[in-house]
Amino acid sequence: MSVQSQIMWNRLISIVEEQAQALIRTAFSTSVREAGDLSAGIYDQRGRMLAQAVTGTPGHVNAMAAAVAHFMREIGVDTMTEGDVYITNDPWMGTGHLHDITVVTPVFHKGSLVGYFGCTAHVVDIGGRGFGADGESVYEEGLQIPILRFIDRGEVNRTLIQMLRVNTREPDQVIGDIYALAACNEVGLRRLGAMLDEYGLSDIEALADFIVDASHEATVAAIARLPKARACNTMTTDGYATPITLAASVETFPDYVLVDFAGTSAPDPKGINVPFIYTVAYAAYALKIALAPEVPNNAGSLAPFRVTAPENTIVNARRPHPVALRHVIGHLIPDTVFGALDQILPDTVPAEGAGALCNFQVSLRGSNGERSEVLTFNSGGTGARPRLDGLNATAFPSGVMTMPVEATEHAGPIVIHRKELRPDSGGAGRQRGGLGQYMEVGPREGFTMEFRAQFDRKAHPARGRQGGTEGGPTVVQLSDGTDFPAKARFAVPEGQTVRLAFPGGGGMGPPSERDLQAVARDVRLGYISEKAAKRDYGWTP
Repeated sequence: MSVQSQIMWNRLISIVEEQAQALIRTAFSTSVREAGDLSAGIYDQRGRMLAQAVTGTPGHVNAMAAAVAHFMREIGVDTMTEGDVYITNDPWMGTGHLHDITVVTPVFHKGSLVGYFGCTAHVVDIGGRGFGADGESVYEEGLQIPILRFIDRGEVNRTLIQMLRVNTREPDQVIGDIYALAACNEVGLRRLGAMLDEYGLSDIEALADFIVDASHEATVAAIARLPKARACNTMTTDGYATPITLAASVETFPDYVLVDFAGTSAPDPKGINVPFIYTVAYAAYALKIALAPEVPNNAGSLAPFRVTAPENTIVNARRPHPVALRHVIGHLIPDTVFGALDQILPDTVPAEGAGALCNFQVSLRGSNGERSEVLTFNSGGTGARPRLDGLNATAFPSGVMTMPVEATEHAGPIVIHRKELRPDSGGAGRQRGGLGQYMEVGPREGFTMEFRAQFDRKAHPARGRQGGTEGGPTVVQLSDGTDFPAKARFAVPEGQTVRLAFPGGGGMGPPSERDLQAVARDVRLGYISEKAAKRDYGWTP
């Protein structure tokens, strides 16, 4: 049974990857098609996540691990029928903000409910103020979709479609993405049905137990080898108007690891707060990749990672706190956890990196009244690793891809004048931090542009570890030199552009210990200037 179960397990993984690829191929938004800001997974009758697509973000995937149970409760399992598809963008039962739409489809085989397929994608607009941090409650941030039937016994909820159409700035994209989400679940449903027929199975419960139990046992075995200890770490980051503190303690036990966020700042008046479901997703991810990276990600492997956070903190914000940019804080959670874990397991985790995605959204209006919304995902550098340099312009921890210039310019009347690596932005060290990027953007001729910055690490750049230096900070400026905060909404005057410098990762270890041949290579590749090489490493040509 175990050999066949392993084969079927691998089959499930291929099914959910095909599910995700179907979403990428059919989605309307560039954030899905080009950046892979999505997730896809399969769940058993009890709502346990069994397999996830390789394509996807930890915030989506691990939040969805808890989200399916909400669908089961709110819809009512006894009322579910073939042809149903359910939907929500509830930040506290989905993946943390209104711009993420989660779709769940129940799977029936020979008349019996055998499981669920779930998927999530980020849509370009959901109404309200638009994608940004300036809302002061979730009610300002867009249209809220409670858990409800998008398709009921094969019939599309036309009322919901009409509401979306009149409440969003890009209705064709948003509605197209929702249909793509439903379609990708349908692909998974068909492939699972074929697998059940091939193996002569009536359900996947025995396979589910095998997957969950094996993954749980392997994760607990990895935890059992850890020293029993407790360590704490704090990180100060930009926040919105005032800095915030993220505090995490990590404590190891024989069969689980606990992360507690006591000491973290209170919720912010603006939209950078994090629903607890998203905090759990990224805290568990940090522990998972550090302690049991080889174990597949599912309900069994996630269970030994326990997360607590006091209510009325920025990482456990309750309704109706604004949460539009919950990822800006949420993406810093792994580095906060790593800072504590490094004290328990030295030489295991990287230095701090850019953390938050370097996203921005622009609203463009033409002289003839034409309107367009363009969202683009970009990345800074990751922190240096114990034995390797950091990665340049790489999204960690989200894992999304940087959008190509051509795809962004195709999405609307925007011109990207510059996009290149940022020399000297990686912190110096025995291992160098990864580089950030430079970007310069503006509207096409005949259009005006409003820019919405969604950044961090401007006043508090990524810290190095073990003597490594900090990475370069974020810079947001107009071409005339006017400086803006990391989170801001502003009009771009005619004839000007927005110039951006995205942050680099921190270095690892004393710079004096870096191999001078590596320094010479960095100079040759343009990663560091000769001036910085001399100053930080004592290098001479």
